[in-house]
Amino acid sequence: MKDLALDTNIKEKIKKWLTGNYDESVKAEIRHLIDEKNITELTDAFYRDLEFGTGGLRGIMGAGSNRVNKYTFGAATQGLSNYLKVLYPAQQIKVVIAHDNRNNSASLAKVVADVFSANGIFVYFFEGLRPTPELSFAIRKLGCQSGVMLTASHNPKEYNGYKAYGADGGQFVAPHDEAVMNEVAKISNIEDIHFDGVSANIEYIGKEIDEAYLEAMAKLSVSRDAIHRQKDLKIVFSPIHGTGGVMVPPALKRFGFENVILVEEQMVTDGNFPTVIYPNPEEAEALTLALAKAKSVNADLVLATDPDADRVGLAIKNDEGQFILLNGNQALCLLVNYMLTVWEKAGKLDGNQYIMKTIVTSYMIDKMAESKNVDCYNVLTGFKYIGEVMTILEGKKTFVVGGEESYGYLVGEHARDKDAVVACCMFAELTAYYKDKGSNLYETLLDLYVEYGFYKEKLISVTKKGKAGADEIKAMMENYRSNTPTALGGNKVAMLKDYKRGVSLNMKTGETEKIDLPSSNVLQFFTEDGSIITARPSGTEPKIKFYCSVKAPLASKEKFKDVESDLDKKLTSMLKDLGI
Repeated sequence: MKDLALDTNIKEKIKKWLTGNYDESVKAEIRHLIDEKNITELTDAFYRDLEFGTGGLRGIMGAGSNRVNKYTFGAATQGLSNYLKVLYPAQQIKVVIAHDNRNNSASLAKVVADVFSANGIFVYFFEGLRPTPELSFAIRKLGCQSGVMLTASHNPKEYNGYKAYGADGGQFVAPHDEAVMNEVAKISNIEDIHFDGVSANIEYIGKEIDEAYLEAMAKLSVSRDAIHRQKDLKIVFSPIHGTGGVMVPPALKRFGFENVILVEEQMVTDGNFPTVIYPNPEEAEALTLALAKAKSVNADLVLATDPDADRVGLAIKNDEGQFILLNGNQALCLLVNYMLTVWEKAGKLDGNQYIMKTIVTSYMIDKMAESKNVDCYNVLTGFKYIGEVMTILEGKKTFVVGGEESYGYLVGEHARDKDAVVACCMFAELTAYYKDKGSNLYETLLDLYVEYGFYKEKLISVTKKGKAGADEIKAMMENYRSNTPTALGGNKVAMLKDYKRGVSLNMKTGETEKIDLPSSNVLQFFTEDGSIITARPSGTEPKIKFYCSVKAPLASKEKFKDVESDLDKKLTSMLKDLGI
């Protein structure tokens, strides 16, 4: 290894793994990379320790301190165990563990269960794969202090991940997330990790929690009569090989839908995701089979969930009878409008209700909430921040609906994370609701644009892999801060919000205001005409994301395509000015 051009710290980490009490298979994998003189892979595997981001611990599976394996997950669990003991010194600590369909998820989940149990912590262990939102529900239902979900959400098949939850059923936020990371950092060698599980501290769970979860969701239905009249609504559903196949079909049945058509090829549980390039319902390609099935049966609605069933993509028919994919902003606007409309008609809006979204999600939702005298809270990207506010306001105000542009939605307070299972049911319900009135989701969306203005949003993701990519993304963000553009798409930049520094800058006057949100490496550019571009490095993927929003009045539905074309041109021009 002496002749390899590696950083000294990386060499030391590699030496530690080769000489330490690690499995021989792990050492063999490292030696192979050394023999191949694969500097890039060795650097990426060891240049840092795997870190918590907006979605927890997530990375490529393999050997190394920056990879997902039994040792990095073992260290995370030992650190979490140590923190829980500090936080609850006089209690019998209980946790819930669940996992999705990804390769190695089941075996890694067993490692996590063993480490918890070896630390004297009682473990409720789901007997088979279950969705992330059901884990969140189970933590609250079983009165646990924490929980762990093993999933890499919608990432490629090479990834796996570890989401850590608190007693409220939400993912850890500050200061708890940092405290857990500090405990993990204290683990200097694998001898500090207790891998030998205690079977008496592990209880397998399943059907009883499933039933309670389904019943909690069924109570959220608000248009039972419409569903009964439209019970034969043709719904095509795909779990894209993941956990949605376990809970979405029975949930739809519980709501009253009797004509759910499954994409059988993708009902097969498989961590290699053989029928898609990426198991991400945000990608049109992932819905190819579902759309083909929908066309063949003339379906009313297409639904597809990601591997851990916390995100859902949907397709609806346009005015020409062709299926189109809705983005997360459009879907959330329809869901928010529906919930506020039916709650208003039922006399349930008394000024004490609220909805939630993230700062990169459509601001048309803020206008919708204002029109109904409902508070709309904006938080940083990451559903954990929505869950945090829900916990703060529990018992004080009533949560109606929340979501984010990345296809994550929540109706009801049964969970503290985005829930694609209940979202599937509610999207089916609102489809039935509007069909019962002789309308559809496409017409409803255009009506909303006429009423509130046409908000056109677009997400651009730029992938930058490895350490070199991380450095390049860092340089891009610093350049935007030091050389802030004065105009985008021919419109002056009126305001810059820098969430890392916690400051909002008036570009014309130079005046600043404090941003009352936690520090986050996010920049938002607001132009004088109301357009917004947000730059944000992903917390879970090797990407920098640009969230774009432009708007214009829509005089009538007939003008939709013309206005959309103009807005697309504006978006292209704005991104060009940012060098994208």
